[in-house]
Amino acid sequence: MKCQTVRTRLPGYLDDVVTGAARVEERTVIREHLEGCNVCRAELEKFRKLSVLLSRVPKNDPPADLAVRIKVAAAQAQHSHDWPSRVRRMKDRSEILLDNVFRPLTVPATGGFLSAIVVFVLVFQMIAPGITVRAVQNDVALNLMRPAELVTLSDYPQSWAPEQNDLELSLPHDLLLDVIVDAHGQMTDYQILSGPDSHELRRQLDQMLLFSRFSPMLSFGRPTAGGHVILSFSAVHVRG
Repeated sequence: MKCQTVRTRLPGYLDDVVTGAARVEERTVIREHLEGCNVCRAELEKFRKLSVLLSRVPKNDPPADLAVRIKVAAAQAQHSHDWPSRVRRMKDRSEILLDNVFRPLTVPATGGFLSAIVVFVLVFQMIAPGITVRAVQNDVALNLMRPAELVTLSDYPQSWAPEQNDLELSLPHDLLLDVIVDAHGQMTDYQILSGPDSHELRRQLDQMLLFSRFSPMLSFGRPTAGGHVILSFSAVHVRG
């Protein structure tokens, strides 16, 4: 007999529960195997020690009302199979499912819906500046972003050329400028996008834009530097 087979039958061999002619022969085979196998004999010794330890464990007597409690539980289980009990159980399970699964999801869903509305309003205000949903008399548009605008173009004061009594300013056709405005509505710089570019032309543009008035760019109702105003000119002749 192999060691693996002997080890699986050691508990029965130790408890002496092997009976019958075939079992007696099997017990003899196991005993002969143990006499020649140290490993299986050590395994049998472990089972004996375990048996001794278990025999020393104090026995706990069952409660006196254990039989009554079992009968009551069985009666309740049998009674729970009627339709009213099933309906109550289904109701309780539905409430538990609602409290633990669906209700926690309602808060993120509501928050996401409100966030989407806020983002839509902000994007709409930025894409369509100056457009209000409802017009109210004497109302002031509260756009988040309002671009800079030209208020008045300079009328070319005579201080540009104090040595001349008659000044002629001529700007070429199709002159396109990108004027940068600070938070005070003053020109800080400009760029010629299209048209001729010369030193004399830039001198005239410097004087003209310096005395022009602009409204600054508004960000959340506050004047902000860095606004851009696009100016397009045709031929202009001015005599002072």
